[in-house]
Amino acid sequence: MSENVFEVDHLGLYYLGRFGDKTHAVTDVSFSMKQGEILGIAGESGCGKSTLVSGLMGMCIPPLYPETGDVRVKNGDKMESLMNRSIEDVRANVLAQQVSMIPQGAFNALNPVRKIKDIAADVLKAHARPGEKQDAKQIYDRVYAHFDRIGMDTKRVLNSFPINLTAGERQRCVIAISTILLPKMVIADEPTSALDVSTQKEVIKMIFDLLDKGIFQSMIFITHELPLLYHVADNIAIMYAGEIVEKGTAEQVVKDPRHPYTQALMGAMLSTEASQRGRHPVAIEGAPPSLKNKIVGCRFAPRCSKACPDCKKNTQNLRIVGDRDVRCDYAK
Repeated sequence: MSENVFEVDHLGLYYLGRFGDKTHAVTDVSFSMKQGEILGIAGESGCGKSTLVSGLMGMCIPPLYPETGDVRVKNGDKMESLMNRSIEDVRANVLAQQVSMIPQGAFNALNPVRKIKDIAADVLKAHARPGEKQDAKQIYDRVYAHFDRIGMDTKRVLNSFPINLTAGERQRCVIAISTILLPKMVIADEPTSALDVSTQKEVIKMIFDLLDKGIFQSMIFITHELPLLYHVADNIAIMYAGEIVEKGTAEQVVKDPRHPYTQALMGAMLSTEASQRGRHPVAIEGAPPSLKNKIVGCRFAPRCSKACPDCKKNTQNLRIVGDRDVRCDYAK
C-alpha cells in the first residue's frame, strides 16, 4: 500500500472578531491521502469548505487563525508541517510547489490586461530558487513546454488575453498555471462552477489527464455538487457546520449515505437516476447553527428528523460504521 502524501490531523480554525469573539469555522478535521487519490469535499454554502482550503494550504491570514491540529505534506522522505510557518515562508516554499490551488472563478483569477503566457511566467519568476538565474527565453520555453504537455492549443492560448478565450479555455489555463511547478497536492475550489455541462466534462477530463501524467500526485476537489463528485472522486467527505460528518468511498456516500445530514442532502437534490424517477426533492428544514457560540451535542440535531434527547446533549465523534467514518452515534 502506498504511503500518505498528505495528512490532516484534528485541524481547527477560527476567525477572530473585532471584540475578541471567535467564530470556530473548522473543527476537528482529520484525513489522509495516498498518491493518485482524489478526495471530494462537499457541503452546503457556509459549512466551512473555503476556510478549510486556507488551512490546508497553511495560509491562515488574520483574522483567520489555527486553533488545533496539523497539516503535513510529503517532502522527499519525510512529512513536512505547513502550520506555524510565516506567510512569507508559505508563499515562497509551499504554494504552487508543494500545495497548489485552482481558484473558483477563472475570469477573476486571471489578470485581464496580461497575456496568458505572461501570467504563467510570473509564477515561475516568483518561485525561482535562491541563486537561480533564468533569462526570459528560458522561462517562456518552460511555459510553452508545460502547455504543450497538457495538450492545449499552446501558441494561440498563450498569446491571448483572458477575454479572448472561452470560459472553458480560461478554466483550463488556470489549471495549467496552477500546476506549472508540478505540485504534490492540488486543491480545486469549485473548479467547474458557472460552466456548462459539456465544458465541465472537458475540465474533468483534463484533471484526470494531468493526474495520469504525474503532473500532480493527489487532489482535493471541493464542490457542493455531490452527483459531480460521484464521477470525479475516489472518496468523499461531507462537511456540516465546520465538521466532517461522513467520509467513505464515492459509491458509499452517494448511493448509501449513513449520516442523517448526508441522507437529507441527497434527498434535497434532483437526480436523473432511473431509480429516483418520481421522487421529489425535499428541502432541509431549519438553518445551520451559529459557530460563534459553544455548541453542545450534535450540530445537526435541531434539523434532524431522527434526533433524540441524547443527540442534543452528547458530543458526536467520528466513528467507524461498517466501512466508513460517520459522526453519529445512531448511524447503522
